[in-house]
This record gives sequence, C-alpha cells and structure tokens, in this order.
Amino acid sequence: MITGSSNPSTAAARAKARKSNLIDRNRLRQLIQQSPDQLATSVADSGYRSEIDVYAAKHSGSDLIELALTQNLENELVSVLKVCTGKLKEQVRIYAERFTYQNAKTVLRAISTKADLEEVAHAVLPVENECNTSWLNIISNSDNLSEAVELMKKLPLSKAFADMDSDASLSEYEDALDRHYFEKALSAAKGMDLADRVLRNHLQMEIDHRNILNLFEAHNMGLSSEDIRNSLLDGGRLIPTGQLNAVANTDDDGVLDILRRSSRFDCAGLEDSLKEAKNLRTLDPVVMWLHEREKKDLTRMSYLHPLSALPVIHYISLKVQEVTDLRLIVRGITAGLSAEVLEAHIL
Repeated sequence: MITGSSNPSTAAARAKARKSNLIDRNRLRQLIQQSPDQLATSVADSGYRSEIDVYAAKHSGSDLIELALTQNLENELVSVLKVCTGKLKEQVRIYAERFTYQNAKTVLRAISTKADLEEVAHAVLPVENECNTSWLNIISNSDNLSEAVELMKKLPLSKAFADMDSDASLSEYEDALDRHYFEKALSAAKGMDLADRVLRNHLQMEIDHRNILNLFEAHNMGLSSEDIRNSLLDGGRLIPTGQLNAVANTDDDGVLDILRRSSRFDCAGLEDSLKEAKNLRTLDPVVMWLHEREKKDLTRMSYLHPLSALPVIHYISLKVQEVTDLRLIVRGITAGLSAEVLEAHIL
C-alpha cells in the first residue's frame, strides 16, 4: 500500500537543479580530446570526485574512472528516490528498478562465461560497494546458471524464473528478466492519474523498441519463428500482443509493413537507419535511432507534465546517458580511438 502524500513540485525542482549540473556537450568534447592520464582528474572535477577518492587507493586508470561512474550513478538513484514521497516515489521506482534487473543479468553473464570472481569484484561489481556483496556471493557460490537462479529466490525478481527449465540458456534467462520487469512495471503503472498513463505509454514504447530490435537481430541470425516469438515482449502498442505470433513469422519487410500502419511511428526514419545498418553491417544505427526516439519522448513528456514523476524520471535517464557517454570516452581513449570516432558516437 502506498502511504503519504506525493511531492511533485519539490521533486521536480530538485530534478531541475540536478539536471543543471550534468556535463554539457562542450565539456564532453573537451574530455574526448584529453589523454588517458588527464581523464581521471577531469572526471573528478566534473562531479565525480568523492567516488574517485573512494576507489583511488586500490584502482587507477580506466578501472578507477569506470568504478567511480558506476558508484556515482547508484548513489544518485538512492538520493533521488529519497527526495520523492508517496505515489510519486512509486512511479519513479518503477523506472529505477530496471537497474536491479541489469545487475542480475551481469551476475548471470559472469557465471555463464566463468568470469574470474576477483576480476568481477575489481571491475564490474566492485567489492567496495556494499550493495554488491549479495551479487558477488551468488557468483561465488554458483557453478552454473541454475544454481545462481536458486540463490536469487529471495529477490523480488526471482519470479521471473518461475517457469524456466533448469537447463535454460543465458539468453532465455535474460529474456525472462526483461519480460518480468516490463510486466511488473506496466502493472504498477496501471493507475488512472495522468503520470501513470504517460509513464505506461513510455514503457510501451520501450517494449516496442526492444521487439523491433529483437526482430531484426533474430532475422540476421536466422533464428526460427518459435525462438523469435520467445524473445518478444508482451504489452507494446505498435505491435500489440495479439500480433506477436504473426510478426514472429515474417521478415524485415513484413515488420516494416506492420509498423507503417501506425500514424504514431516514423517508419521512414527507421528505414533510413536500417539502410545505414546494412551498409555498415551492424545494427548500431538502428539502436541509436530508437534510443534517440525514447530520449525525445521523455524530454517532451517531462515538459508537458512538470508536476509529475516525469521530470524526475527524465533526469535519471539523462544521468544514465552521462555515465554511458563518459564510459564510452574512457574506453575509447584507452583503446586508442580517434576523437572523430568518439564524437560521432557521443555527440
């Protein structure tokens, strides 16, 4: 039961203030031009100093920066949720919970690839962060995915695995986590107030985008229609649940035919990104196009509904994007990528 009153005006004002502290495009361009040795100091000066200081005793270089970025994002999510109260807090939590599901995927991937526990604790789920203790314990005490899932039974997301076979593959477990998250999120956003409806619409957009990408990826891989259907999520608007069986049995042109029926969707834009993807032999242009569409939707909704959970959720999405951009810069510079290549992917 949700108790207490909501505080949309206070939360929105705090979100606006936090948004003003995010790194702008000019600053990102400056970071792209720097050397690996300069980055740690520059990132610290850009709002990540306390996290850099926490990890500096045991880590250095790109590892130090990436750990600080991850820690800062977790701290920020906790801080933002503390500001929210009542129904507003529950609406923000719907969006923020996805990061718990991402951690579960990280654990399953580590077990599937038999990653070294010390390496995971060093670079992926840092042991310095107490929140990672339970995740690292699962990795330490699991020899296979089935054992890991058994240890996750105490977690709310364990219901995602209720109908899974013990010999399920990593991708099947990941699909199950996605399915459970969106089912739970849509159910929690079934309220009748405006913020619930807008949030539900955005979640449905994300479902549609994942399905679109899964379809094109599956066609590239030559998967069977049964495997394609199993990878698709229920609850979208562009491709309703009732059409998922049909879309699983069609090709790329068939998918586009279905999407053209919606006046809400820029199918021409998707087709342009698909042409670019075929030329580059990677679906990255499609991923970027879909992601940009989600960003624009959240931005528009946050301004149309300023006294709701949307401005707070919009800030979280921008913060996640900042951390993602910084991580790409760090990895790109460390790998020796040119500034031009990094700017093309980030700016």
